[in-house]
Amino acid sequence: MKDLEKSKSRKLEHIKYALEAYSKEDYFKDIKIFNNSVPEINYDEINLKCNFLEKKIDMPVMINAMTGGTDLSFKINRDLSIIAKEFNIPMAVGSQAIIFKDKELERTFKVTRENNKNGIILSNLSALSSLENVKRAIELIEADGIQLHLNPAQELVMTEGDRNFKGMLKNIENIIKNIGIPVIIKEVGSGISFDACKELINAGVEYVDVGGKGGTSFIKIEALRKTSDIFEEIEEIEIPTPQSILFCKLAKPDLNIISSGGISKGSHIIKSIMLGANISGISGPILYKYLNGGMNEAIEYLNLLRENTKILMGCLGCETIEDIKKVKYYYKEEDIIKNFVKSKINI
Repeated sequence: MKDLEKSKSRKLEHIKYALEAYSKEDYFKDIKIFNNSVPEINYDEINLKCNFLEKKIDMPVMINAMTGGTDLSFKINRDLSIIAKEFNIPMAVGSQAIIFKDKELERTFKVTRENNKNGIILSNLSALSSLENVKRAIELIEADGIQLHLNPAQELVMTEGDRNFKGMLKNIENIIKNIGIPVIIKEVGSGISFDACKELINAGVEYVDVGGKGGTSFIKIEALRKTSDIFEEIEEIEIPTPQSILFCKLAKPDLNIISSGGISKGSHIIKSIMLGANISGISGPILYKYLNGGMNEAIEYLNLLRENTKILMGCLGCETIEDIKKVKYYYKEEDIIKNFVKSKINI
């Protein structure tokens, strides 16, 4: 029981510190895109629809993993699942590990499916989780896919965190082979490198959520919980989201990539797609709007995000998501990353 109370307390602290741990640095600003003065488009025909996990969604955005396991989490998941249904976009729940400590807490996750019968809902557990637990988490919310999160930095900073990550790749491979739904490997703020992505691909991974530096940092949250300055040192090795997208794209050109970590504007979504992502995951900005203004503020934010994305697409001469992939851009870091990867391959 004591362990359960610690888990509940940690969940609440994650929500408490999430806004403070959101980075204000925009790592997408160095990607330059250029206005098209002769766009040859009709704004009313601009279409944000795309496919994700073999279902059609209305915009390339996902409400990314946040929380679960407390009364506040129940309310957040309940309301965000209603919003996900209204916008016809996917939603991922937060880590479901707490359900294995208290069955009563299942309701804080089940509510997402209850409110969104036909939408895309994703489960979430650690990549170290057993196959049995993964199957239970999926069954609980009738998940369309599962995020297996990679968070060694967070765990190492967390006083009560895991210390042994041996066998993780084999575990991921075993899970992929033994469940019948897509497995999305998700970082939680440190980004996925080229080499790490290659290892994941060799284990059978077809979907990655880069979870790069730039958004809500769970490492910083854990550092705040224990009043430690270790975050400043770990920050030096973290990979910004745009760079992580490129690393993963270079590792496998047809890899299904979700960009997350600092995604808050239409330009971030468009630039992510240009670099090679399929859709973008957003958590921090939605949580901020929700906690400060409830469902109405969160809905207004997503409405504005959709409108601004469409306007920017119009300015670039794009009517579809596929058109975005053809837009020329300039990103100095891309040449550096490509040369780095090339030198690594040739070693």
